[in-house]
Amino acid sequence: MTTLDWIVLVITLLAIVTYGLYKSRTTRNLDGYFLSNRSMSWGLVLLSIIGTQASAVTFISAPGQAYTDGMRFVQYYFGLPLAMIVICMFFVPIFSRLKVYTAYQYLENRFDGKTRMLIAFYFLLQRGLSTGISVFAPSIILSSLLGWNIYWTNIFMGGLLIIYTMSGGAKAVAYTQQLQLIIIFIGMFLSAYMIVHMLPDGIGFTDALHVSGKLNKINVITTGFKNNGFDWSDQYNLFSGIIGGFFLALSYFGADQSQVGRYLTAKSMTESRVGLLMNGLVKVPMQFAILLIGAMLLTFYQFNKAPVFFNEVQVAKIEKSALSDSFHLARREYENITAKKKEAVSSFVQSLHADADVSAKTAEMKQLQQQSDSIRKKVKSWITSKEVGGDGNDTNYIFLRFVLDYLPAGLVGLLIAIIFLASWGSIAAAINSLASCSMIDFHRKLSKKEVDHEREYKLSKRYTLGWGVFCVIVAMFTYNIGNSLIEAVNVLGSLFYGPILGVFIVAFFFKKIKNANAVFWAAVFAELTVLLVFIIAQRRLGFLWLNPIGVSAVIFFSVLFNSLFKKQIQKINPA
Repeated sequence: MTTLDWIVLVITLLAIVTYGLYKSRTTRNLDGYFLSNRSMSWGLVLLSIIGTQASAVTFISAPGQAYTDGMRFVQYYFGLPLAMIVICMFFVPIFSRLKVYTAYQYLENRFDGKTRMLIAFYFLLQRGLSTGISVFAPSIILSSLLGWNIYWTNIFMGGLLIIYTMSGGAKAVAYTQQLQLIIIFIGMFLSAYMIVHMLPDGIGFTDALHVSGKLNKINVITTGFKNNGFDWSDQYNLFSGIIGGFFLALSYFGADQSQVGRYLTAKSMTESRVGLLMNGLVKVPMQFAILLIGAMLLTFYQFNKAPVFFNEVQVAKIEKSALSDSFHLARREYENITAKKKEAVSSFVQSLHADADVSAKTAEMKQLQQQSDSIRKKVKSWITSKEVGGDGNDTNYIFLRFVLDYLPAGLVGLLIAIIFLASWGSIAAAINSLASCSMIDFHRKLSKKEVDHEREYKLSKRYTLGWGVFCVIVAMFTYNIGNSLIEAVNVLGSLFYGPILGVFIVAFFFKKIKNANAVFWAAVFAELTVLLVFIIAQRRLGFLWLNPIGVSAVIFFSVLFNSLFKKQIQKINPA
């Protein structure tokens, strides 16, 4: 990075933090620290919801996901708008009427304390682990920029995040996310513009779309059906997105405190609802646009030199290994294919402009892309071999590598600042929610000491510190995770979201189930069922299906155990 990039980066970050701390002045109690005194408008609620979703993982990993697998990941969000409607109809009125701090307080009113604490524990476990993965994302950037050891970078970045989160609470998170998102959208638009602008003369945006489409990267809608029927292992398709994505979104926005805490800050139930409904309208187009950047990036690299592997740290490892000569030969072959691809794609676009038959040109493009993909696959296998012992997944580095290699001075600093800002906003919101759940659902419930508001406020900051440290520790073990970060976070959420949502579904809609022990054990057995299905069938079942499986398991076991416990009571106390 140039001096100008560093100036832009530092000024942007300092401006955001200063603004957030200035706007975060609030009363020193739990209502102020966790819920901003319930004073937010729907616009701020919307931006806070989007900012909590759109972490650095979104902006680092999503373009790389589209570059490698196409845009079909957007189908993951197809169930979200419907989920927003259901949450506005059933979840928001109950939470608003009860004036809860966390969603799990309702479960004690409906069932009992141990059910509330079990579901709160599920939330703490999955959100703590997911946030740790999110902490790792900005560490990737700083490590790549400065050549720092990734573990020390995690500690440095985690320390900054903890200070940032402890300083302001929910209000600082909401107000900084407002400004962050404006800068983020500007920066992503500029990066998309630069990708198209740097294409050769005579090749524009629609040409780039045609090229990416012919290379199967604009695969927005996929049904999941193959020659032998429906492929349940297909991660992203129309049916898994609408059904599995609906249940995941319903749990994330209806029962995950990191999001529930965002719309509980609204000054009225109407403001909460409008913020959620607008999120349902905005999120799918927003994710589509981010993925489109990755698809465009593939076209860009048809004309420009692309690394055979995008993570330079791993490239340095293989260059020092016994496979160094093989790697250099593979890289040379990859560069020769890139030169051929440039000619083939240029010829394809010329035929396109002339309204000529492009079938032969399309076949040539696809063949060359398959050859380059084959070389990349071979290099990845070498990196993960015993001789190298590295991480063979470079999806999270694809967009970052483009930013550092090709964008002009100043814009690089802005894009890096954007990724930092996205991580700070989402991680701060997550850590704030972890602290609120710990304080409200565990500390307040288990502690027998009466303390004043000031003492609770200070304890909440300690829980914030504790969860920040936990997330940094998790980030330490994320390096060789093997997935793109955005996929890893969603897989982890799907392991817990079904059972969490299932308990709320039983609470809302199965009024005849009143036995708290039945629901408690149903949640335990449902979670074990989801984990068992994941372990046994993870290669044969897309992770989004784990969400409806978890919900169905809770309902099934709740009905079963409620009936069994009722019969036992009747035997003990016959009429």
